[in-house]
Amino acid sequence: MERKLAWEDYSKKDVKKVFEFAEDYRKFISACKTERECVTEFVAQAERAGFKDLKKAIKEGKQLNAGDKVYFNNMGKWLAMFVIGKKSLEKGMNILGAHIDSPRMDLKQNPLYEDTGLAMLDTHYYGGIKKYQWVTLPLALHGVIAKKDGTTVKVNIGDKPSDPVFGVSDLLIHLAGEQMEKKAAKVVEGENLNLMVGSTPLCEKEEKGEQKVKANILRILEETYGIEEEDFLSAEIEVVPAGEARDYGFDRSMIMGYGQDDRACAYPSFMAMLKMEKPQYTSACLLVDKEEIGSVGATGMQSRCFENVVAEILNLTGEYSDLALRRALQNSKVVSSDVSAAFDPNYPSVMDKKNAAYFGKGIVFNKYTGARGKNGSNDANAEYMGKMRKIMDDNQVFFQTAELGKVDQGGGGTIAYILANYGMQVIDSGVPVLNMHSPWEIISKADLYEAYKGYIAFLKEA
Repeated sequence: MERKLAWEDYSKKDVKKVFEFAEDYRKFISACKTERECVTEFVAQAERAGFKDLKKAIKEGKQLNAGDKVYFNNMGKWLAMFVIGKKSLEKGMNILGAHIDSPRMDLKQNPLYEDTGLAMLDTHYYGGIKKYQWVTLPLALHGVIAKKDGTTVKVNIGDKPSDPVFGVSDLLIHLAGEQMEKKAAKVVEGENLNLMVGSTPLCEKEEKGEQKVKANILRILEETYGIEEEDFLSAEIEVVPAGEARDYGFDRSMIMGYGQDDRACAYPSFMAMLKMEKPQYTSACLLVDKEEIGSVGATGMQSRCFENVVAEILNLTGEYSDLALRRALQNSKVVSSDVSAAFDPNYPSVMDKKNAAYFGKGIVFNKYTGARGKNGSNDANAEYMGKMRKIMDDNQVFFQTAELGKVDQGGGGTIAYILANYGMQVIDSGVPVLNMHSPWEIISKADLYEAYKGYIAFLKEA
């Protein structure tokens, strides 16, 4: 079944809407390169749109009614949003779930050292990356440093034009004979992803010892941020590609940028929530952390945070009981909004062309993910897939279906199976991506916009 390119149906007015939406998204992913930055920006926009802090409502014992809009910020790295529906919450919710963490490198807790007159920062990579892709690139530092006095220092160095950048060096081709014989997984070792951050020694007369370049970096950090070396012990600093996302292609039909897995789904999910006004069923949007490392921890989908938040909302609507909570979760419908692999004409051998996602053909539905015989997959029911088809067609949303590569070629997973543990109906759906998990990923603006339309349609009609 051949799917039509969305561009072929667009009017000039449609194209204008696509490009305007994509430009706002491009600015968002340029500014928000960490999960903390995403949550901060989303909360600011949500509050401007009339969403209230659920924590404040809980503290005040405020009753929630149909049409009320609330959000819950979990540790600055996990966000849930709700628009209370006309029907009892016990009847279930329509939920969009995406993740806002992306593959990267993190600074170790004791990262700063000096070697042969160069100051370096030691890193530990996060998520599934091809390590060789992260060398010789301009990199930036984003994150926070929590000090003992309870204050938090925000770090954002490398993205402003006046900022310095950092990087991981690579072996020159003239001496890389042995390196070039290694398998791709070993060309660059994880312990060699060390960031170069300085080369000037501290030349003050009172300075003693051999670590003068390191001492100079510490002086700069103290003067600029008021931090000392031990403060790295309670820091979360991420190493990400420096620079803005860019339009891609002569026709500017695509976007190249960092972290589009999964912000290409998180952003339209969030924007769709802003369109909800007194829905029949409560609308919810989950933007979670830690998906790239198994959805673990207090800000990952495997935590009980979402369940606890739904319990609090039931309490504020006057409906709480353990049975009502179980019913609210089990009766819910979910679109697990995560990206899919786009067909790459440079690497056709890994894809089944009949069951691959293509740029410009709209939002992708993955009935199942997993690997090696669907292992670890949610595998949505046929009836639910049929319902999604009808919703998309009724709302003129371009959509396609896909698998993640040929059978036994590889595979992957999302947060879908975790939500399905509650008995919810769940299907994976998102935007196709090229260069997935690389420093610079690529998407189609048409697919981004169709995802936005599709998420609105799901929230209204599922």
